[in-house]
Amino acid sequence: MIVMARQEILEAAAQIFSQKGFHATSMQDIAQSVNLQKASLYYHVSSKQEILLAVLDQALDLLIENMQHVLEQPLSPDEKLRQAVVAYLTAMLQHLDLARVLLLEHRSLEPELQSRHFPRRDRFERLWRELIQDGADEHVFSCADPALAARGLLGVMNWTITWYRPDGSLSADVIAEQFADLYLRGLLTRAG
Repeated sequence: MIVMARQEILEAAAQIFSQKGFHATSMQDIAQSVNLQKASLYYHVSSKQEILLAVLDQALDLLIENMQHVLEQPLSPDEKLRQAVVAYLTAMLQHLDLARVLLLEHRSLEPELQSRHFPRRDRFERLWRELIQDGADEHVFSCADPALAARGLLGVMNWTITWYRPDGSLSADVIAEQFADLYLRGLLTRAG
């Protein structure tokens, strides 16, 4: 029951942080959204900062798991990159609240919690760098700086959360495929 309540708290907090922002959200807002008294909320979590860190960790864990699943597939680097883009964008756009908190609210963490968050974030970015580096090593990608290429790709995909609408003209899958095509055409080596 405690685990269930904690998960409900994290989901509610992600939604409220996404809508109002971390700083404008109160513990009372979170407590009310899960039908708890504010004092009862502290039975499950110690602070709003702890909730934010848990939401950020949850988002990154989901994205890392999806990325590792793609990387384990026996595919060429370009097909892995395509599937990684699709997996990443699909997960982000299906979990918009989590994605918005991950991408927009991480700066709200206090310094001691940032030091706990950054290794997980860096691990996620490293998976993208290594995927692009593998493609360069196999001469599938022409890329002088895999770290820059990974950051560029992540930046393009991350910005999607600001304009994507579930009821819009393009589905998450279509957007992901178009981004993958666009980026891969920029990375593929050219014959002659």
